[in-house]
Amino acid sequence: MHVTAVGYAGGITPNPTYEETCTGLTGHAEVVRVMFDPAEIDLERLLQVFWEAHDPTQGERQGNDIGPQYRSIILTQDEAQREVVERTRDAYQQALTRAGGGRITTEIAPRADFYYAEEYHQQYLHKNPGGYCGLRGTGVSCPIG
Repeated sequence: MHVTAVGYAGGITPNPTYEETCTGLTGHAEVVRVMFDPAEIDLERLLQVFWEAHDPTQGERQGNDIGPQYRSIILTQDEAQREVVERTRDAYQQALTRAGGGRITTEIAPRADFYYAEEYHQQYLHKNPGGYCGLRGTGVSCPIG
């Protein structure tokens, strides 16, 4: 079992809208909340997908999308999760370095308030198959899992 939802987190404005978040003034990033059963899939495997599915070296951008709302961020529930995230980040950084890639800029922070994005953003690419998605991986495999 897994459930995903998109929203905003990591900032200071309560209940931001998409338009407010796009200003970069809320401090929030556009995020995906993932709820999963660790008996079915472990955190390491989810993180392997995370590291490979986007470019975590771009700072405050993803593709053509620029601003702090597009930064790479992982919000952890507890210290045990943080340790797994840091270990997988370090392993992926080594793989990126060997491949000539850049430095990972992903922010790792304790879980923050999560605000659900508007309904039209939920499952956006399913609703808009031709819609724009700025996420592109680096082409480097993450050596974990």
